[in-house]
This record gives sequence, structure tokens and C-alpha cells, in this order.
Amino acid sequence: MVGRHFGYWRRGDDQRCGGWVFAMVASLKRGFGRLLVFAFAVTTVFAGDAWAQEKAGSAEQQEIAAAGSRSVQTEAKVAPASETYQQLQSRLARGWNTWDVHSVTTQVLLPEGLAIHVGMKHNATENGDAFLRDVLIGRLDPGAEVVVPGPHSWDGSYTEVSVSWKEHSWRVQSGRDGSDVVLLATPLPGKATSPLPATLVFSVDFLWNMPGTAMRRDDVIETRGGSGAVAVYCTCTQKPDRRTRDYAEIPVGGPYFSVDFTSPVGVSTGKQRTLGEIQAAIDRQQIAYKESIAAAGDAKTSPIVDAIETTLGWDTIYEPSKHRVISPVSRVWSVNWGGYVVFDWDTFFAATMAGIGDKDLAYADAIEVLREETPQGFVPNYARPGGWKSFDRSEPPVGAITVLGLYKQFRDRWFLEETFEPLLRWNRWWSEHRDMQGYLAWGSDGDARPANVEDESRGTWQGAVYESGLDNSPMYDAAKYNAQTHLLEYADVGLMSMYIADCDALAQIADALQKPNDAMELRDRGTRYRAKLLTMWNDEAGIFLNKDLRTGEWNHRLSPTNFYPMLARAATPEQAHTMIAKHLLNSEEFEGEWVIPSIARNDPAFKDQDYWRGRIWGPMNYLVYLGLSEYDDAGARREFAQKSYSLFLKEWREKGHVHENYNALLGTGDDVAKSDRFYHWGALLGYVEYMEQSSRAK
Repeated sequence: MVGRHFGYWRRGDDQRCGGWVFAMVASLKRGFGRLLVFAFAVTTVFAGDAWAQEKAGSAEQQEIAAAGSRSVQTEAKVAPASETYQQLQSRLARGWNTWDVHSVTTQVLLPEGLAIHVGMKHNATENGDAFLRDVLIGRLDPGAEVVVPGPHSWDGSYTEVSVSWKEHSWRVQSGRDGSDVVLLATPLPGKATSPLPATLVFSVDFLWNMPGTAMRRDDVIETRGGSGAVAVYCTCTQKPDRRTRDYAEIPVGGPYFSVDFTSPVGVSTGKQRTLGEIQAAIDRQQIAYKESIAAAGDAKTSPIVDAIETTLGWDTIYEPSKHRVISPVSRVWSVNWGGYVVFDWDTFFAATMAGIGDKDLAYADAIEVLREETPQGFVPNYARPGGWKSFDRSEPPVGAITVLGLYKQFRDRWFLEETFEPLLRWNRWWSEHRDMQGYLAWGSDGDARPANVEDESRGTWQGAVYESGLDNSPMYDAAKYNAQTHLLEYADVGLMSMYIADCDALAQIADALQKPNDAMELRDRGTRYRAKLLTMWNDEAGIFLNKDLRTGEWNHRLSPTNFYPMLARAATPEQAHTMIAKHLLNSEEFEGEWVIPSIARNDPAFKDQDYWRGRIWGPMNYLVYLGLSEYDDAGARREFAQKSYSLFLKEWREKGHVHENYNALLGTGDDVAKSDRFYHWGALLGYVEYMEQSSRAK
């Protein structure tokens, strides 16, 4: 089935006989770890029942083991996607792009699944050979590649990325030429650790068990997939002294081209192209990308559009288990979670940002989060392959404000129809399951079924704090978790405010869909919680305060969430002015060169600069900015947006990084490992300046 020496590779439904042998060999393509997974799977086929009976120690484990599957057996009955949305996904999942989550240097043709991988082999004269098949942005393992992402258009018509590894440095560019793709790999100046040249490898196969064949014949790799034949050519075969068949000691199961990487090398599909023709096609797409960026904004907003388009371009993948295009938070996170991870509010924010240039992607991101709904009717904290989700907890309710914002921008009624019912179920779930004494509190229901048995935080204080999205915020250090109610006994200003905003936005959506009863229900609920939120204003402190519901005492630890009542338009103009003057612009609390810290600067936890204990997070800046936009303080809003953008630009310009979080003292994200280097919500820091400039232009 797989003949590396003969350059033949085949996958398809007709390969049933002996298919396990093929699977074992093919697993070598991504390393020894996958062989272990395969070995475990084969063992399970023959001894699964006995193993389950012996090893399942708890009722929950027995429930999972009895299912005989690595997937959840009970999922929510999600309504079928509308024909309009299916057509949207079909438009997105088409053509050449960096669809493979495992590598930013792999080009994949959809819907066929045909992949061209760009790999690099480090050669040594003694021991020390190594092969880099997959390239990811922000990997921090010792000896990992260092990647500087360049431009990435929404549709993948132009991409550029620079890589350094083993002191080799190179650039990979891709561009469309009609329905074909061309790739250009260029060596960059560097100090290699070996006197031998590196070997550049272009390997070809079909991903995700898609049917297809790939065969090397002299100067061409011939492939045939679901839509017909595609030929792949390399300029490396055009050299006069080139041997007909090249060979390299590399763990690749399919046919490939390999060449000493001492000068630029190009690959093209469809027809043989010279290096000059490939360079010309790349240049055309690069110019087209720059022109599209210039047309999308003015001198002030175009760089922001470029940053957001590039960020989401690299973070958008094809997710094969549900046949969808989606933008998870980052590729590193997705690979570590088994192929993808969809976090609730993170992905809604991605949808908002995608709205500046790719309506289809914006809609897909918002809809796919909602389609991860649990049987209990809420959007989970996380969802990953196999149907595993946080069945015990949700995350901040920002779905309706996201959907309404996109609707106001594009005015597509079908989008509201697609999203309204799951948004309404989620909205009702909060009041039914997270209400305590008329307030809303974070929670984690460890008794919920199905259960994710490996998630040890469910049904605990930590699980409830995870629901807030602020995993280790010092605001919750003293909060108590009630195992009977499954709630933190803690009235939360941020949750109350986001929920009221959700009610208001969803009521407007109900109006647009002519659902007066639902609109009335939502406004009544919003009014009830708004009245309760108003009781959390503290005159002496001059801000809304969280409250311990066991003791009735105020919690004076301040974070940006204490400003969220402005997002809900619950604060009076006088209260908003007091909060801004007394706290937001107070250099002892939230003002500074870099804003806005996740806990006040005078809080004892600020010096920790550990995740939500003092660091700066894009979503907090975004939600505070939305709140400021509801009130008449243009100066404070303008300064806040500019400072947010300045923080974003610092490492974006230096390294192409878009951080999960930033040090509030240093203005960097590189100081810690717990700040993903290409996490798309970091671009919200630039998006708030885009919003500010756009509002001023109007």
C-alpha cells in the first residue's frame, strides 16, 4: 500500500483488505507517538471488554468504558444546519489554503484533502540528523522551530511565513494561479550548525482518510482524488544534472521531491512552471493582497486590517470530523487538544474580528460555537474532538452581542434565524441554573451527564472559576463553592453585566425576527437583573462591587469586570463618570503605559503577573471599550483604544506575535510560557483602535 522507495501512496474505501497494515505504516508520517496510539487501538479491538471491566473503577469510568468508544455517546440533538449555512461552509471549504491544523507550511486542496507538505531535513556528518515535517507558530519545546508569520489573505490566495530551525532559516510563500497553487521556498541568511546543506522536501498525500492516490513519475507527482487528477511539479527536477529519482532518509510515507536547499525552489500544480513563472505568480498575489488591505481602510486602519486578517488567516483550519471551517484560538492549542478546541467566548470574538473582511468566516465561527451546545442547553467552556466538552460549565455569555453586531453590519436575516434558538436556550439556562438570591453566580455542576471523567475541575471551586473565563483571578480567592447548589456563593458584577447585555441584544434579535413574546420575556429578565445589578453600586467606593452572598460583604478587589455595567448600560452617566475618573484613569489602579491590567495595580496579586493575576487580556480591553462607547467620554475612550493598540503593535511589529496575554509592567507576552504566541483574541487590542477610528470617520 505504501511504497516509500517506489513513490506510491494510496488511500480509499477499496483498501479494506489489509487496511490495518496501511494504517500502521501511515501512522509513521507524524511520528512514533501515533504508532503507539495505533498499537493501543488494535489491542482494544481484541481485548476492549476485558480491559474495561478490569480498569473501570468508578461508575463514571464504567459508563465511558461500556460505550466501547473514544467518543461521547450522548450529545445534544442539534438542529440540522440550514441549506444556506451548508452552502456557506461549502464556499469556505474550497480551494488551496493552509487548512491542516498541524502545519502552517502545508497547503491543502479542499474538498479533496490533497496536501503538499513543505519539510526540512537537517543533515550531519555524524549523529544529529533531524526532520521537521510540521511547522507551528509559537511552539516552545526545546529546539522547536521559530516562526514569524507573514501576510495571510482570508481565502489563502497569498501566504508568507519565515521559519528558523537548527540555525537554518527559510521563507515559504504561496499564491494562487487560477485554480492552481504555487509555492516558493527561499533560503535566508543563517548560521547552520552543520557543514552540509539542508534538504528541502515537498511531500504529497491525502489527509483525513480522504480517498485518493499519489504516485511519483520522474519529474511529476500524479494525484487523483475525489474531483479528478492534479499534477504536482517541482523546479528541482529541471536542473540538467538532476537524477530522475531523488531519495532522502525521511519519515514520509508518500511520494516527494527532495533537493539540497541552497537556492530558491518552487512547486506548482496543474502544469510545469519555471522558477520565474512561480515568482511572477507569487508577486501578483502579493500585490493583490496589499491592494486589498489598502482598500479595506485608510492609513490608520489598514495596518490593523492586515494584522487581523493575517491572524485569523493563520488560525483558521478545516476541521474534518464535522466537515467545517472554523477559527480555534491557535494551532498549538488545537494540536494539543487532539485536532481542535473551541472555547466559547474566544471564538465569538474571532467571529467579530472576521467581520472586518470575511463575512462567511464570521458567520461560521459564531454558528459553530452555538452548534457545540450541550444536552443541558448551554454553550460549553470548551469542546474538542470526540464530542468531549465541559458538560458541567459554560463561559461568559457574549454570543448575542456578537450575533447582533454582525447582523447590524450585514443585515442577513437567515443568520439570526440560524442562531436565535440556541442563543435563547443558553440565555434561559443562566437564569435557571446560575441564579442565587436573585443575583447571577458562576458555577460547575459535577453531576451533569455525560461526564468528562478526566476533567478534575468539574463540580469544584476551580470549575466554577473556569466558567468565568478568568481561570485564576484573585477576585475569587475568597469565594466559597457550594457543592449542593454547584455555585460560587458570590454575586459577580461582570457576569450580571454581560448577561444583561445578552438579554438586551437577544431581545433586539427577537424584534427583528418578529417574535414579540420572546422579546418581552428577554426584556423582563434583563430588567429584573438590571435592578439587582444596581444594588451592587457602592457610593463610597465609587464603583460596582462584587458581593459575598454568604456574609453579605463587599469584595473590594477590583478588575476590569467592575466596569462592565457600562457595557450593559446599567450605570447612570454620573456613575460612569465616577468610575472612569476615580478608577480607570487612576494610575494606582488601572491607568499606566500598558492597559488594562486584569487586577488593579495596587492589589497584592498584581505583582504576580501570572495569567489573570495582573496581566493584560484582549477580551477585557474589548469589553471595557464597548462599555466606554455607551457613554460620553470621548477622551478617555480614545486614549484607552490607542494604548491598547500600542501594546498590540509592540510584539506584532517585532516578532509577528499575537499574545494570549501581556505583562502589564513590561508590555510583552514573551516573558512567560503561559502566553500563547499566536492566540487570536490578542488582536482585539488592535480591533478596539479599528472601532475607534471607524467611529471617528463616521
